[in-house]
Amino acid sequence: MYNILICDDEKDIVNALKIYLSNEDYIVFAAYNGRQALEIIRENDIHLVVMDIMMPQLDGISALTKIREDYNIPVILLSAKSEDTDKILGLNMGADDYITKPFNPVELQARVRSRLRRYTKLGGKVHNDDRLTIGGITLDDKSKTVTCDGEPVSLTPTEFEILRLLMHNPGQVFSPKEIYAKVWNDAPYGAENTVVVHIRHLREKLEINPAEPRYLKVVWGHGYKMENGK
Repeated sequence: MYNILICDDEKDIVNALKIYLSNEDYIVFAAYNGRQALEIIRENDIHLVVMDIMMPQLDGISALTKIREDYNIPVILLSAKSEDTDKILGLNMGADDYITKPFNPVELQARVRSRLRRYTKLGGKVHNDDRLTIGGITLDDKSKTVTCDGEPVSLTPTEFEILRLLMHNPGQVFSPKEIYAKVWNDAPYGAENTVVVHIRHLREKLEINPAEPRYLKVVWGHGYKMENGK
């Protein structure tokens, strides 16, 4: 049983999503601004957040920033805006996914299931060895932890999934669309900017000099690959 927090200042949207998600046997919590959302997260074991960007008192981006200070739970942002800048802003702040209003509730259900599945199990094929090491980076698939040169690195679930994909396939080049399709489990529409933002976050957390990465390499015109850091 998973606990889902829906946060939107439009009560009709909250009520509609509660109906759809409750049909999935989720326990649904409701908040109508960012401050309420943070209080609920602190007081309950929340597994995923669906949150609007434009809200009174504390907007979604500000609330997301505070969530990421202490929690790695998946966050799906909602917004009436469709501009790429709005989407990229949310991803930069640590969002795992993004849906533009108006949206199909069935699509949201599917994305919630996908995010929860990857958050709790992180999907993919099963390996006998749960620990992957490339250079100074070690990913433990069982404990869902990552260390770099012996120091723990805090990754969001989406960042973990991207790193896991690349570390399982060292040297293989994945295009942004391929990464998006495999990690988001969704059609790769608008994948380029989304993947670029997450790769940049990974470099900032794992590379000594993100501008000259040792591990997460770009192959211009083709995509990204993982190298051993030498």
